[in-house]
Amino acid sequence: QVQLVESGGTLVEAGGSLRLSCAASGRVFSSYAMGWFRQAPGKERECVAGISWRGRSTTYAEFVKGRFTISRDHAKNMVYLQMNSLIPEDTAVYYCAAARTGSMAVAPRAYDYWGQGTQVTVSS
Repeated sequence: QVQLVESGGTLVEAGGSLRLSCAASGRVFSSYAMGWFRQAPGKERECVAGISWRGRSTTYAEFVKGRFTISRDHAKNMVYLQMNSLIPEDTAVYYCAAARTGSMAVAPRAYDYWGQGTQVTVSS
């Protein structure tokens, strides 16, 4: 069993930066691939970024490439999402997710555990 708790979401002005954190509990966290997803009102949940269990491979949605960076710290059981150059379209609830497969994936169905989400609001 893996439990995930996100933090770091807040209101920020366009052009600003935020770092989201995801604290994971569970002995097997280090073997899981991790992902960040987001969901805006009236829209489907979409993958923002993913990272393999070793952290050597990452993937990003086209709309965040060059602006967002996913990373993980095995020693601390943490996953991060550094978000720069934020735009109002980035406003959403951001979720951390864990996949037993260990391989990064972009489909929500590939992930087995989810956090409760953290709200990010970008003002224009």
